[in-house]
Amino acid sequence: MMDFSLSPELSALRDRTREFIRDEVIPFERDPRRTVHGPTDDLRRELNAKARAAGLLAPHMEERWGGLGLGHVGRAIVFEEAGYSMLGPVALHCAAPDEGNMHLMSLVATPAQQERWLRPLAAGEGRSCFCMTEPAPGAGADPGALQTTAVAEGDEFVINGRKWLITGAEGAAFAIIMARTLVDGKDVGATMFLTDLPARGFRIERLLDSMDSSFTGGHAEVVLENVRIPRDDVLGEVGAGFRYAQVRLVPARLTHCMRWLGAARRAHDIATGYASQRQAFGQPIIRHEGVGFMLADNEIDLHTARLAVWHTAWMLDQGERASRESSMVKVHCSEAYWRVVDRSMQVLGGLGVTDDTEMQRIFRDVRAFRIYDGPSEVHRWSVARRLEGGRKS
Repeated sequence: MMDFSLSPELSALRDRTREFIRDEVIPFERDPRRTVHGPTDDLRRELNAKARAAGLLAPHMEERWGGLGLGHVGRAIVFEEAGYSMLGPVALHCAAPDEGNMHLMSLVATPAQQERWLRPLAAGEGRSCFCMTEPAPGAGADPGALQTTAVAEGDEFVINGRKWLITGAEGAAFAIIMARTLVDGKDVGATMFLTDLPARGFRIERLLDSMDSSFTGGHAEVVLENVRIPRDDVLGEVGAGFRYAQVRLVPARLTHCMRWLGAARRAHDIATGYASQRQAFGQPIIRHEGVGFMLADNEIDLHTARLAVWHTAWMLDQGERASRESSMVKVHCSEAYWRVVDRSMQVLGGLGVTDDTEMQRIFRDVRAFRIYDGPSEVHRWSVARRLEGGRKS
């Protein structure tokens, strides 16, 4: 039986996070260190220090790594509050790609790898990136098109390829690289590799000018030229990379939905506040059905999205795989949030397209979410394949 009532402890943590975002994070939204390629590392470190002092840093991590040890439902509560400002996940150090990388490494990395890379990452001493996506004709929505290769040579693997839209690569302390692996001339499947950055042969060719701007380090195109990785720095087993990708991506889709729920709620709150004050034709515009109904639809979308997130989080807390549910929730939430923010901008009218509020920034970032971590069409295709085969998650 599902019980979504919050414990007193979790209610208090929600309220404490909400106050922290309001009092400590939102005032930084006008900081010049918030650039078109995301907040700078200097701003990130300052915000991390505030979250650390408030006892809110890396709430998703186990206590042995300095976190709060929250389960998935607990994360849903706290991540939504963090997402109310798009600087919030950066401040709490629960933003992508670091949050997903921490989760993966806590489950797959060896104890030595965890001490070398995970412990400082969880403490906010540096950032990481996840190098899987490639430009055409390489891996994107179809990971099987992976072009980057890792060739075994003695006690090392030599990696060559090109990666694209790699979030946070600029300034990252280390990378997880996915490559098709060749051992004695035989393709043994995809493997994940760990490497410190900067590394010889790992070159950022350019930063992409993208419509979103909430990820520290922005998005980069990376060239890999004879990057040498010792066998000890293989993450998990050789050839098991696609399996580990699912370990990372299933909960990562859901945590994206948690964070962006907060951003959509923020847009709705801005629009509701404006509509309650703005007068037109003798009354506040919220009393006009054209506006009031849009805000009512926002409430409905936010409510159903939150239920979908909480239910899937509850499934993961029960030890269920929930890969199908993760895909469905990603589609539902990304499109619901887009509707909420689109309506909210419409309510604001001309004000919404300016930077006098957070609306236009949220609008751009939420639109990108319909593509990141798999576009809606790919997830629908995946769900349809399961329907055809009668398969379950």
